[in-house]
Amino acid sequence: MARVGRLAGALLAETGDEFFLIGNTKEPCDFEAAGFESPGEIDALERRYIRLAPRRAVELAAPYLRLDLEGEALARLLAERLLIERNASVSDRLWRLLIDPSGQEELSEDEAVNVRWLAEIPAPIWEIVRDTVLRCL
Repeated sequence: MARVGRLAGALLAETGDEFFLIGNTKEPCDFEAAGFESPGEIDALERRYIRLAPRRAVELAAPYLRLDLEGEALARLLAERLLIERNASVSDRLWRLLIDPSGQEELSEDEAVNVRWLAEIPAPIWEIVRDTVLRCL
């Protein structure tokens, strides 16, 4: 089962022994301190996700998502579902919807949220949800 968290504002997907960075970072990131080789220049408008090479054991910060989808298919799905088209950044509104759909609770720091439904929901239905969430103020 894959886990997805955040790294410098982008998504970090751990799937098996592979890691993918999805979207542009929103702040400077010290990849070496996070346990990865530096990926060099990142342009998520050009490549919406990249594979990261771990240098040591990597800790995924909580809260994080759990999905059944694995590998590059997971990275592609997350890019399609959670990135803002114009800048390839992760939508914080969509992330919060996944982490806390009720908008009422705060999750503990070690909590995992099962969102396997995100891979199962038909794309046209997700687009309605996505458009509604991104339009709200």
